[in-house]
Amino acid sequence: MMNNEPNTQSSKYVMLQDNQNLVPPPQRRNLPRYHQPQSKSSGNYCIRCICCCYCFLFFFIFFVTIIAFILYALYNPHVPNYKVKKFEVTSFIILSDFSISAEFLVTVEAENRNGRIGFIYGKDSAASILYRDKTLCTGKLPAFEQPEKNVTMIKVVLKGNREFGPGLLEKLTVDKKAGKVPLLIAVKEPITVVIGKWPLRQVLVKLNCSLVVDNLTTDNKIKILSTKYDYQIMF
Repeated sequence: MMNNEPNTQSSKYVMLQDNQNLVPPPQRRNLPRYHQPQSKSSGNYCIRCICCCYCFLFFFIFFVTIIAFILYALYNPHVPNYKVKKFEVTSFIILSDFSISAEFLVTVEAENRNGRIGFIYGKDSAASILYRDKTLCTGKLPAFEQPEKNVTMIKVVLKGNREFGPGLLEKLTVDKKAGKVPLLIAVKEPITVVIGKWPLRQVLVKLNCSLVVDNLTTDNKIKILSTKYDYQIMF
């Protein structure tokens, strides 16, 4: 018997070209994709900007280096030299509560070797004398202007009344008997560099002078046995 029921499966259709070749139906064709060309103008502009910035930075550093070299060769700057020339004990009293009342007069030689550079010593200075990391007395340096090729004697008065304790006083007594008392003079001085008549920026100079003296009495002249200097400049 013949089955007259309708076929529920979908029919498969094909298309014939003129030359009788089979081709897929329209819904199964691979349609060509068209890509929009990307604009290169923005990328080229960014690259040009970066190159210009690098070129400007290179030439700026180059010219600054040349100018700094010329100024250094022209002015030939030197750091001032400092020396403790004289150390005087005006007062040195050991009190019953193991404290020390002391007054010192320190003469410092400041030498400016520069031929075209001067210095202005500011008012906000600080100086102190320490014995074995314990402060004996404090003071300030006078404010003044130092011209080119100049040597100035700076007199600094330092006073103080500090508690030391029996242990530190015993060490001080031993050092005085041995004739070798180690001290440290610490100075902080704001200095303005002057080129010609033009003051430049201010710097902070830290000077530490480690010295050994033979005694700390007011009766005898103090002899400086040795000195060692340490400089630090903070911009």
